[in-house]
Amino acid sequence: MMKRIPSPEWKVLWAAPFTDLDKLIFLLIFAPMNRIKALFEEKQQNILNVFFTAGYPNIDDTSTIIRELAAAGVDMIEIGMPFSDPIADGGTIQMSNQQALENGINLKRIFDQLEGIRDEVDIPLLLMGYLNPVVQYGIEAFVKKAGEIGIDGLILPDLPMYEYEKMYQGLFEQHGLSNIFLVTPQTSEARVQKIDAVSNGFIYVVSTDSTTGRSSGFGPQQIEYFTRIQAMNLQNPTLIGFGIHNHDTFQTAATYANGAIIGSAFIKALQQDKPISEIAAAFVKGIRAGE
Repeated sequence: MMKRIPSPEWKVLWAAPFTDLDKLIFLLIFAPMNRIKALFEEKQQNILNVFFTAGYPNIDDTSTIIRELAAAGVDMIEIGMPFSDPIADGGTIQMSNQQALENGINLKRIFDQLEGIRDEVDIPLLLMGYLNPVVQYGIEAFVKKAGEIGIDGLILPDLPMYEYEKMYQGLFEQHGLSNIFLVTPQTSEARVQKIDAVSNGFIYVVSTDSTTGRSSGFGPQQIEYFTRIQAMNLQNPTLIGFGIHNHDTFQTAATYANGAIIGSAFIKALQQDKPISEIAAAFVKGIRAGE
């Protein structure tokens, strides 16, 4: 995959006194690549997206976990931004949020930890969390910084679609960020279609109405829901999340979507008293091969 020029350098080059033909050639060769789009163009099935909480288990583990997950063969990584009231998350992720906050993590520290990460990994990276800390940081400043350090997308479940369209879509696109929307079993077909129309990354298919980390498998109602979403032939890829914790659940999800997102199971794995490199390698091997 071609590595894109980091945003600051790209903008400087683009501002140079090129002719229109020069700029066209420049765009074709050097324009920033959308890593999420590139991933799904290269690989349509069995996408493995792993979530972890920044600053957990130790405050300085963030960049190490990213490097080791990438080395272990994951396709995409979600970096959780800890929040004091993660209402959609189950006990495991709530615990990791609390521990990370006690460790002293915050958005500024996360951005500091991610500086230079694009010199080490080239897979898509997303930031996931709640809107309140982002508003406190300043949405425009947050989006600008995320784009500068090479983040590819944001998952902000409590950002209303109307506000995104009217106030932030242009800002996100200016800084090369995809906004990832979630759908649930209760999401109407009309809303799913609307989400598909405004999305430019993938759609996060939440498998259940319960919080993360609670499901032990998929029942008939969930399979019917996955089949219904699959039959809609959406223009954006889909990844199923919530309840994916082993090889079998990953394979089931990958049957009805382009892949799956795993969070709580990896957070639990990080509780082992082992090097992160060993934990990441064993975890990904277990998900991929069932070993």
